[in-house]
Amino acid sequence: MCRGGRMFAPTKIWRRCHRNINVNQKRYAIASAIAASAVTSLVMARGHFIEAVPEMPLVISDAVESVEKTSAAIKVLKQVGAYPDVEKANDSVGIRPGKGKMRNRRYISRKGPLIVYGADGAKLVKAFRNIPGVEVANVERLNLLKLAPGGHLGRFIIWTKSAYEKLDSIYGSFEKPSEKKKGYILPRSKMVNADLGRIINSDEVQSVVKPIKKEIKRAPLKKNPLKNLNAMLKLNPYAKTARRMALLAEAQRVKAKKEKLDKKRKPVSKEEATAIKSAGKAWYKTMISDGDYTEFENFSKWLGVSQ
Repeated sequence: MCRGGRMFAPTKIWRRCHRNINVNQKRYAIASAIAASAVTSLVMARGHFIEAVPEMPLVISDAVESVEKTSAAIKVLKQVGAYPDVEKANDSVGIRPGKGKMRNRRYISRKGPLIVYGADGAKLVKAFRNIPGVEVANVERLNLLKLAPGGHLGRFIIWTKSAYEKLDSIYGSFEKPSEKKKGYILPRSKMVNADLGRIINSDEVQSVVKPIKKEIKRAPLKKNPLKNLNAMLKLNPYAKTARRMALLAEAQRVKAKKEKLDKKRKPVSKEEATAIKSAGKAWYKTMISDGDYTEFENFSKWLGVSQ
C-alpha cells in the first residue's frame, strides 16, 4: 500500500515508498469505514451536508444504475437530498498552492458523496463522473482511500439496493462467514456498552459483588529509627539520654558564645581608653628608637600620623 506522493526523492532505490499491510488489517479498516458511514454524527463531523437526507445509510433503487446523462444524475441527487453536499464540493474548487499545480494536479476540492453500485455500472459511472466531488465505486472493489479520505472516517455514501445487499455476502456477518473471503467473519466489539462505570455501578453487578472487607488489618509501615524517636528507643534505650546530653551541650555552647560576644561588645570606659592610647604611643616611641628615625618619620608623614 502506498504511503503517498509527498516524499523527497521517491525514485531512489533505498526509499520505501510502499508498505505491505496484512489482509485482515485492510478488511478491518474497510469494515470500520463502512460502519462509520452509517453514523450521522460522524458523517456530519467530517463536513458533509446531509441535513436534507432522509436516512443514514442512504440506499436508493437500482434504477439509478441505468442513468446515462449527467443532468439526470444531478436530478437524482436533488431528489435524495444529497445535492447540497455536491454544491459544497463545487464551491470549494481552487488552485493547489506550491509546485503541485505543475504536476498534473492543479485543482483541489473537498469530497462530495460516494456512489456505490452493485451490478453493471458502466452507465452510472459516465453519468456521475463529471460532477465535482462525486466519486463512484464498485461494492466488490471498495477503495479505502475513497471510503475514508485522508484517514478520516464518515464519508457520505449513497448505496444502490443491489450493492447494499451484497455486503453480507462479501464481508459476512457476526454469525455467518463471508462467501467471497475464505473464513472471514466481521470483527465483533469486545463490549456492547463501553460505559464501564455504568456497568460496574449497575444493580445487576452490585447485587452479586462481594462486600468490602473492612476488618482486614494491614501490616504497619516500618518506621525509620533515624527520623522517629520512638522507633529508635526500641532499638537503643540510651538514645534518649544521648540526645538530652547533646541538647544540653549545644545550649551551653550557645551560652558561652553569647557571653564572649557580649564581653567583646561591652563599651570601654574612659580610663581604659586612655590607658590603651598611652600604651600605643609608648610602643610607637620604642619602635622609632630601635630603628632608623628618618625612615620612620618619612613613613609617618606619608601616612599623616603626627608624633
